[in-house]
Amino acid sequence: MNASTMLWSGRILTGLFALFMLAASISPKLLGLPVAEETLAQLGWPAGYSHLIGFIELGCLVLYLIPRTSVLGAVLMMGILGGAMATQIRAESPLFSHVFFSLYLGLFMWGGLWLRDAGLRAVFPFRSQPVSAKAAQPAGLVRAR
Repeated sequence: MNASTMLWSGRILTGLFALFMLAASISPKLLGLPVAEETLAQLGWPAGYSHLIGFIELGCLVLYLIPRTSVLGAVLMMGILGGAMATQIRAESPLFSHVFFSLYLGLFMWGGLWLRDAGLRAVFPFRSQPVSAKAAQPAGLVRAR
């Protein structure tokens, strides 16, 4: 895949992730919709936390969307998604549809960032061939026998 295709694919994935988070998670919390409070109550959260969680999610999303802070935003957003996963586990929610949903979102988010950020691809390269042990050994280091 050429660089332009990767960049635009990453932008599209990032945009879809951002739209989903805004529409399905952040907006209901910030607008004080009853569904947000009801859902949090079903998961064991006390009343009144939806606005705070919504603002934290919005802050992380903004950091994720700004190119200079995108990795920080992704790490912080993954922390929120991990907390959501822990909440679903504690509530004994279904595994693949509820508990792992945060993992699916995280993979989608990181995939978009990986496609649009060459620096991240350099840190986490995708290889079709495994690296040999000899090639993986840093230069100048000699193995003790």
